Formats: sequence, C-alpha cells, structure tokens
Amino acid sequence: MKIFIRSFQGIERPDICELFKQGHVKVLADYGILNITSNNNKWMEMSNVFVVVALNEDRSKLLGGVRVHIADGKEPLPLESAIGKMDERIYSIIKNHMNNGTGEICALWNAKEVAGLNISLLLIRAGISIVNQIKLSSLFTICADYTMPMVKRVGFTVENSIGKNGEFVYPNENYIARVLKRLNAVTLELAEVEDKNRMFSLRNEPTQLFTEVGKKGNIDVDYNLILSNFDK
Repeated sequence: MKIFIRSFQGIERPDICELFKQGHVKVLADYGILNITSNNNKWMEMSNVFVVVALNEDRSKLLGGVRVHIADGKEPLPLESAIGKMDERIYSIIKNHMNNGTGEICALWNAKEVAGLNISLLLIRAGISIVNQIKLSSLFTICADYTMPMVKRVGFTVENSIGKNGEFVYPNENYIARVLKRLNAVTLELAEVEDKNRMFSLRNEPTQLFTEVGKKGNIDVDYNLILSNFDK
C-alpha cells in the first residue's frame, strides 16, 4: 500500500479543507458523535490553522487528517471552546504559553477503510513535525480513552490541574476526554524512541519516501510536509 502525506495552511486549500470536514464528520457520525465544537467551517477561514492529510495512491481521496491551530489570542483553540465552560482555568493555561508559541493538534481522523493501519499515528507524528515551520514550542490536545495510548507515545502527558485530574465528560455522556500537553514540542523528550526518531527525521527532512511498518503490513509513504508544497 502507498499513501501520500501532505501539509498546508488551511486558507490556501478550501477544497481540501471541505473534504477534510466531510471525512471527519462521517467518522464522528459512525461513532454517534454529533456535537464536536470544532466541527464547523470557521477554521477553514482562519490563517492560524494548518492541516495535514493522508491521500490514497492516486491522490483522489482523503484517508485521514489532523489540524494544528496556533493560539493567537483572538480565536479560542478548539479545546478552549470545548471545555472552557466546564473549567475556565484552561484559558490561563493556554495564555501562559502563548508568548513562546503554543497551539493545539486536533480533529484527528482516519477513514474506516484504513482502520488498523496506523494512519492516525503517522498523521499525529507529521502534525507534531511541522511545528518548527510555524514557530510553536509547545502543543496541547484533547482526546478520548481510545486514543490515549497513541498520544502518550508521541510524548503528551495529562494536564491534571484542570477538570477531574484532567478528565471531562466530552463530547457527550458516553465519553471521557482528557486534556493533554506537550510542553516541549521542540525537543520531543517525552516521546518513545521510535516516534521521536521518526518525528525528528520528518522535521529535518520533510520531503522523503519511507516505508512505515505497521501491525497489518507495511505502508510506503510519500511525505512532503513543506507547507507550500501540497501539489508536489
């Protein structure tokens, strides 16, 4: 199997952003989730949003995606919108990291047809890898129990100073979500060795061909994470 992974500033490719939204909505609906706060069109018009997507071999279909939002002090991050009404302390936590550049990695999804192939892991690694291009030194995220092992292996830790030891009932009563932080998105010191090596490789060489090893087989990945190179 071969896929392409590309990154871009959201406002530069509204067509791909629309496909991203459609794919994300479908996956959420399959799980009975209809009220994700960031599941709207507003992010498509925001210059502080960057997108990473996986495409199939002929680049005709999105297989998954993830977004990185820069905290700009103007628009709240998706996690602030999601949990701010439940715990206002999230606002000061984000604000305290803004001077050094912080943001959120969010809206991670992959199509059912590639479930189990670790596409989500490849996307979140790629999303973390582009932070040097957009000048972020830290990252936050919010995730459900089923994605905790993945986000922990790339170096996120639970922000247990808010909520109930970091836990929130979100997006509905069937799910417990946790806010996580990666307070050094530059050194990646808390990531597992394999993941750290791959993220540094992608950061140092954002254009590369690499065979990623997965539990259900290998995937040949054509990476081009330079933000202006989506069509290359």
